[in-house]
Amino acid sequence: MKIFFITHFVTLIINFLTAFVISYFSVKPIVMLSHVKGLTDMPNERTSHNNPTATLGGIAIFGGFMFASLLFPPFGTLMEMRYIIAGVLLMFFIGMKDDLFVIAPLSKLGAQIVAAIIIVDFADIRLTSLHGFMGITDINYHCSLYLTIFMVIVIINAFNLIDGIDGLAASIGVVCSFTFGIWFYLSGQFEFAFLTAALAGALVGFLWFNLFGKKNKIFMGDTGSLVLGFLIAVFAIQFNQSNIGIEGNYHISASPAVSFSILIIPLFDTLRVFIIRIYHRQSPFKADKTHMHHKLLELGFSHVQSTVIIVLVNVLFILIGFSLQKLGIISLMLIVLSLSTLLSYIPFFILRKRQKNIA
Repeated sequence: MKIFFITHFVTLIINFLTAFVISYFSVKPIVMLSHVKGLTDMPNERTSHNNPTATLGGIAIFGGFMFASLLFPPFGTLMEMRYIIAGVLLMFFIGMKDDLFVIAPLSKLGAQIVAAIIIVDFADIRLTSLHGFMGITDINYHCSLYLTIFMVIVIINAFNLIDGIDGLAASIGVVCSFTFGIWFYLSGQFEFAFLTAALAGALVGFLWFNLFGKKNKIFMGDTGSLVLGFLIAVFAIQFNQSNIGIEGNYHISASPAVSFSILIIPLFDTLRVFIIRIYHRQSPFKADKTHMHHKLLELGFSHVQSTVIIVLVNVLFILIGFSLQKLGIISLMLIVLSLSTLLSYIPFFILRKRQKNIA
């Protein structure tokens, strides 16, 4: 058994490194092509960069993930693999089209719904239980279908919305991938652990240029954020499903609340921004600078510093989620939401205090 786990661990490392190498060495030619063809994001009043920047970094992420996943397919027979890849392909092409031409929001939403249906109906990766939340355990197929599709769409768009400063979406993606991947590995779900390793490797290869690139600076664009959000959604659903009716050292009794803790940055920040916009009678989808990363920039932190702060907060919530999961879903959710609200208020409080001092 020990040799079995070691073999799988070595394969995980190879998977990660393969994805990293493919992603890393793909960036430079992508940047070169982007500048030659004028496929760059120009600075404007809503952006936080000063120079034209290549936006097709998602190609490197997609390439690294796909190459590693297909070259070193998961052990066993992961029948869902083909459908996961189909959903990834759909997100990749719709994201690339949006980066190149800009498509209507409804078209993008329609593609996300189709990708979610592929996962739910064909792969049968769906939420079938609320784990006792509000006394509800098993839910019927139609409720399961709609709930899972909704969850996939929310997570995809949450990652799309936090992709506002250098390194943030990719770093959060790495943290989430490693967290789900470690749990999949320890609980014996090696097939999904290999997929998380491939995604993490591809993101790390991209991150160096996104964070520290000068001549080869690049953004992931919708091509990357849609693929990233879709895969993290699949991992979150599988994480919840795997904790139904099982016992053992790695059983998570409050998996919905723990999942929320793992995805706290994209989910809570999106929820907070939507509530603020609706309160001010604005469209929840209106672009502005009310995200937490924007507020950290206003406080004077650099992109890298802001990303590090937010990632550390995400790690803190993951530790809280796993440590307090025995409290139950409702209690843990209340703790996480209360602490999230408190921490998110700090930048606003400091900025307001500064404005008063200036006045």
